[in-house]
Amino acid sequence: MDMTLKATAIPRIEDDRVIATEWRMPPGSETGWHRHERDYIVVYLTSGTLLVESKDGNVSVPLERGQVTSRQAGVEHNVKNPNDVEFIFVELELKRVGAT
Repeated sequence: MDMTLKATAIPRIEDDRVIATEWRMPPGSETGWHRHERDYIVVYLTSGTLLVESKDGNVSVPLERGQVTSRQAGVEHNVKNPNDVEFIFVELELKRVGAT
């Protein structure tokens, strides 16, 4: 049985343009391997370092509260929280890109 501590995904809003999910990662937790099917934006609500595992290797990413990043669809990874505190971010998946 897998005893890995999992991050918690809290749905915040979904409409015809965007899916917003709040992610709460207790110390030592991870998202689990997943592939992003849409372009997405991440807004970090806490500061710390996340360990991002991908098929190309692992990278420690220092992040600051209020920092924003974006990625294109197709990203496949697992994200781990090695910090001693909970790490929180909001992920915004874009359903439509371009003119409305």
